[in-house]
Amino acid sequence: MKFLHLGDLHLGKSLKDFDLIEDQRFILDQILQIAEKESADGVLIAGDVYDKSIPSEAATKLLDYFLIELAKKGIKVFMVSGNHDSDDRLNYGSALFEANQIFISAVFDGTLPKQSLASGDTKIDIYMLPFVKASQVRHYFPNEKIENYDDAVRIIIRNTHIDKKNKNILVAHQFVAGTGEDPALAGSEGIGTQSVGMVEKIGYDCFADFDYVALGHIHSPQRVGRDEIRYSGSPLKYSIHEVNNEKSVPLITVSAGEKVKIELIPLKPMRNMRHIKGTMKELLDKKNIKEPEDFIYATLTDEDVINDAAGIFQQIYPNTVKIDYDNSHTKEIEQVDISRIAENKSFSELIGDFYRLMYGCEMTKEEMDVMKEAAREAGVINEAD
Repeated sequence: MKFLHLGDLHLGKSLKDFDLIEDQRFILDQILQIAEKESADGVLIAGDVYDKSIPSEAATKLLDYFLIELAKKGIKVFMVSGNHDSDDRLNYGSALFEANQIFISAVFDGTLPKQSLASGDTKIDIYMLPFVKASQVRHYFPNEKIENYDDAVRIIIRNTHIDKKNKNILVAHQFVAGTGEDPALAGSEGIGTQSVGMVEKIGYDCFADFDYVALGHIHSPQRVGRDEIRYSGSPLKYSIHEVNNEKSVPLITVSAGEKVKIELIPLKPMRNMRHIKGTMKELLDKKNIKEPEDFIYATLTDEDVINDAAGIFQQIYPNTVKIDYDNSHTKEIEQVDISRIAENKSFSELIGDFYRLMYGCEMTKEEMDVMKEAAREAGVINEAD
């Protein structure tokens, strides 16, 4: 039997001021084509289906469209909630969806639900673990010692009967790490992921009884510990740190008596994300312009700050997301010892030093007065300063 592994759709997400709903529909249509071409039996969706706990109308309509199209093709869906999802909203109507072979596990109730499938000699149990916190699991297992996420997930698995005669698949949305190394973050996972520590980290070895673990939470596609424990990654690039990611969808083939086979099928976005670097003149030279509809992060190496650089860029690259600088001024700033820069200095001196580093000249009195007024209104300095 064949399954596609998806995660971190983040439906409804935007890139700065750019709405991505059409880009997301484009990539979901591509996934539908792959599912049909490969005769997939099911799709595993490992959480963060929506970008926000209260999704937009466009986001909910897009998920509805995707699930209906899968149901029309007779493709089963196994979906869990992620930390960005609202458990109750994603779980709404789940009992009704099961009639169309759409199985949703969004609210942890003390058990690890499973769906059993069979094709010839191949018998598969698919377990669905929604995003859980240690406090949630502690509620159902009051006599167990549960101090962190790793304890919580191990307790859940230990209290679940797993028939090792069958092929076992787990769909989960957690921060799973390998031995001595953490997964490579993509930069767009959200505040919770950026601050992951020992409390949130789960060792991959707790999944030893599963033939394949379909993970969500990390946006860069990668294996964890072994090939069969894998983050699919987000289907689109959501951060500058992902510009070099090759987005794909894992196609897994499960057969009795054989190791799970994994094939990564490339995904091609409607608009790619690129990082370009050089002087304004170089980057906007006609011979260097390609794919102008892409999302662009531009780093300018010009020594002087260019007025309305974003406006100029958007005339050529309408989807310019961000512009920054890499020149002698920024390099000098990078070398400044931030911990000592404020020692025994007044507000005027600090602002003057910063301005001098950025622009190579002194602030005028009028500019300093404007900065002081803004600082007073923000409560940074008092009226006497």
